[in-house]
Amino acid sequence: MRRLARWVFSPTLVLLTGGLIASNLALAQAPQHPHIVFILADDLSFKSVGYNGGEISTPTIDNLASSGAKLTNYYSLHLSTPARAALMTGRYPMRYGLQTAVLFPDEKGGLPLDERTLAQALKETGYKTYLVGKWQLGHSDKAFWPTRRGFDYAYGCLQGEIDYYKKTQNGILDWWRNEKVVSEPGYVTALLGKDAGRIISQHDVKQPMFLYLALTAPHTPYQVPQTYLDRYQQIQDPAKRAYAAMVTALDDAVADVVTALAMKGIKDDTLIVFASDNGGVLPAADNSPYRGSKGSLYEGALRTAAFAVWPGKIKSGTLIGERTHVTDWYPTLVKVAGGKLEQPKAIDGFDLWPALGENKPIGRKELLVNAEQFRGAVIKDDWKLIEIAGMPSRIMLFNLKDDPSEKSDQASANPEKVKELNSLLGKYLKEQVMAQWLKSRLTPTGKELLPFGDEGDVPDGGYGAAPVIPGAGPPPPPPARKPKPAPKKPTA
Repeated sequence: MRRLARWVFSPTLVLLTGGLIASNLALAQAPQHPHIVFILADDLSFKSVGYNGGEISTPTIDNLASSGAKLTNYYSLHLSTPARAALMTGRYPMRYGLQTAVLFPDEKGGLPLDERTLAQALKETGYKTYLVGKWQLGHSDKAFWPTRRGFDYAYGCLQGEIDYYKKTQNGILDWWRNEKVVSEPGYVTALLGKDAGRIISQHDVKQPMFLYLALTAPHTPYQVPQTYLDRYQQIQDPAKRAYAAMVTALDDAVADVVTALAMKGIKDDTLIVFASDNGGVLPAADNSPYRGSKGSLYEGALRTAAFAVWPGKIKSGTLIGERTHVTDWYPTLVKVAGGKLEQPKAIDGFDLWPALGENKPIGRKELLVNAEQFRGAVIKDDWKLIEIAGMPSRIMLFNLKDDPSEKSDQASANPEKVKELNSLLGKYLKEQVMAQWLKSRLTPTGKELLPFGDEGDVPDGGYGAAPVIPGAGPPPPPPARKPKPAPKKPTA
């Protein structure tokens, strides 16, 4: 079936089958606005796709990217929950407390209910909305669930890291379809691709569709069918080999979507966006030429592959070198869909359509990387400032035009530039609210418990606590602690 999907995507056959099948659709009326398919990978490093010079096989992704506009200077957030929140709201996550860490299994919070989501905005415009894959914007209260936040349909996991075969996290099943827990066999990436293809094939094309395919790959745990592992026998390191194999499995899931669009005859009426939530985890992933790992404020955590495809509307081979951001998709997609951007809460993202469809600049001069209680980073023009509080504190300044790999700290040589960007970062810091993650982990003395490494990166994993999800069953009891031995009596 995978070989068939790849075969169908060959340009000649797609043209032929697309034309033949479209003629048999009884001249179904196309919607006024495009169908939208947003494909989000999980922990996919910049160099993991073939078109960015990687050695991993991603033919479907590469073909798609070449047929549209590549965003060569695209930024996301450093971690999954902040990135997904920014995508869904078009707003910096520091404005509503999701700027630090991810929503771990024991978290009680989620994306605040007064935040308008992309799904809600598109649904108001008349779109049928589908989520297939990972949510991670709230699980402990059903009010946070995707079907309560604008999605007509949701299939996949509510949390971040699940077993790719058991669909569990710490023994608790986290696999859902429309708020009902599902127990089924199969590999997660393949199941998500198959369900996305099914949705496309069954969708009534008279109504515009928003399909958010949030794949869990290649996030840990590194699990993949042997047939994919066998394709990378030349890679000796087990984690790197599994990571590469998972990326190719992801590419096959994307092929399921592309094939379904062609078979339905709506490929030309569909805007496809592809991106990742953040960079990869070292050393399994390769974030070169950028520095750092997922969780840090360096470019390796923030820069991901990204592109947009819409035949006839976005010129193939377009390269957009202007700095773009995950928050930009919210205003871009709402506007393309004919929706309204007027809302009580200000949008931080920029409308990308002038760059995507009209070859015009979007006009961004500055970008907030993130603002947290203990660290932050901001970019203005070619300069990037990173500030990390601690003992000792650290301030770093990089010229991204001359030094995209952030190898040379220019802070001591440019005190005025440091002052300028520090003032800009300070403006954002005044606008942030306390992170939900920090609120939930304040010690009785008021001190925060921070899991960050020497370079400000967050170690991958950390999903040790049992999840609390309504309807999923109670979590297992914590392991019994051994009593401390009585102190020995001093000898005379």
